[in-house]
Amino acid sequence: MDKNVSALLNDQINKELYSAYLYLDMSNFYASKGLDGFANWYEIQAKEEQDHAMLIYQFLHNNSETVTLEAIAKPDKVFETLMDPLTAALEHEQYVTSLIHNIYAAAQAVNDYRTVQFLDWFVKEQGEEEKNSSDLITKMELFGGDAKGLYMLNSELGTRVYSAPSLVL
Repeated sequence: MDKNVSALLNDQINKELYSAYLYLDMSNFYASKGLDGFANWYEIQAKEEQDHAMLIYQFLHNNSETVTLEAIAKPDKVFETLMDPLTAALEHEQYVTSLIHNIYAAAQAVNDYRTVQFLDWFVKEQGEEEKNSSDLITKMELFGGDAKGLYMLNSELGTRVYSAPSLVL
């Protein structure tokens, strides 16, 4: 594997684990506001980000690459309104998409087809992540200003259950 591609993948492990911390922080914010459904949604989102990190970790090991784990930054977002975590999540997912695209382009540039194929799943996943974040913002804009609507949305988000990714390495 190209050293630059390997380094980018190693860095992405850290970025995915940071994402998990960020979503756990969002879960914590909503839990402190009594919105257990929102808290549940972001707690599950944090687990998914941990899974993404582990998929990259395993991919590197399966390709005889060294994995280097770095310190994970503390989430630096400050949430004041119920909308703040939602908009921060969309911005963050757009950032992660740019990182995945950068790794994809680097792998393509050196004809690393195995990594490109591996990253295809992440490209699709990022599309889903951005849509989910955007949809939550839309729902909050539509229903969040009304107590009954917020209650219903919170109840809906509370039904989300964790499911492990189905990517075969």
